[in-house]
Amino acid sequence: MSGPSAELATQVVRWQAAHGRNHLPWQNTRDAYRVWLSEIMLQQTQVATVLEYYTRFLARFPDVRQLAAAPQDEVLALWSGLGYYSRARNLHRCAQIVVHQHGGEFPRTVDELAALPGIGRSTAGAIAAFCFGVRAPILDANVRRVLTRVLGFGADLAEAKNERALWQQAEALLPRQDLSHAMPRYTQGLMDLGAGICLPRNPNCLLCPLQEACVARRDGNPQDYPVRTRKLKRSAQAWWLLLRQDGAGRLWLERRPPTGIWAGLYCPPVYDSRAALDEALQLHASCDARDLPAFTHVLTHRDLHLHPVLARDATPQPDAHCAEQQSGWFAPVQWPALGLPAPVRKLLASLGDDCQK
Repeated sequence: MSGPSAELATQVVRWQAAHGRNHLPWQNTRDAYRVWLSEIMLQQTQVATVLEYYTRFLARFPDVRQLAAAPQDEVLALWSGLGYYSRARNLHRCAQIVVHQHGGEFPRTVDELAALPGIGRSTAGAIAAFCFGVRAPILDANVRRVLTRVLGFGADLAEAKNERALWQQAEALLPRQDLSHAMPRYTQGLMDLGAGICLPRNPNCLLCPLQEACVARRDGNPQDYPVRTRKLKRSAQAWWLLLRQDGAGRLWLERRPPTGIWAGLYCPPVYDSRAALDEALQLHASCDARDLPAFTHVLTHRDLHLHPVLARDATPQPDAHCAEQQSGWFAPVQWPALGLPAPVRKLLASLGDDCQK
């Protein structure tokens, strides 16, 4: 292995103690529930965004048993706006498994943790290191960037064999067995370096404790790491949302399918064209429809162009498929408790008095 010295782990631990993040609410604890909750929320989400959600979740679900006992809709409602809703569904399922199969205690090994819903190898390693002092590597996006630069690891991580090789090197860099008590600070230190020093663009190499060992800094090409050739292409899709309102101000909402965009959340009926929406409106002769301003919601690899249409239905008829799809009329006072996609929640809020008359 070229590049890093045998003192890399020690340098990371010392730097983290002096300069790393030590004030976050999920730090300085070995409570596996709190660490797990933070790690799931932090997957592909910035710390600043997670802070508010983390505090709110703990206020409502202070332990894994209360989370497991909650209705999924309540969990999704609290998650609304955090994105990647499969995380919330897996969070709920994981809590139930921990309670029913592990007696309410999170397992202590990486393999057992990784077998739980929503917990991959990296998240399992973080929980094991932070809570149980296990010598386990992690490779989230930030740590992957740090290690590939330090090691000069230029192999294409789109290939599974190269990803495995990086995992092996990450494991080789862990603190020695007799220093396993340093694992929480070492793991946090790598995360902190990736979040604040070893940035994707314009890394602050002069502030990095690993600058002398870093191959990328020596060669002057940190922007070349990590290497991943297979990238998902962005796409765009147009959706027409039918905001069908009855005389009492209620809206007709349907639960989305269990897979796909906004899976399992409540949403106004979605159509792939205005013609399809107009055809649906013909079933409700008393509807008076008008277009609301269109807007775009940006997902990770897709832009959703949303076209809301508000339709007044003064004499609505019950829908036969209501029970099967868990659909129905919901009054404005019920909306906050529903699992709604963030753009839909904002849309309903923006309608204000106009949609609640």
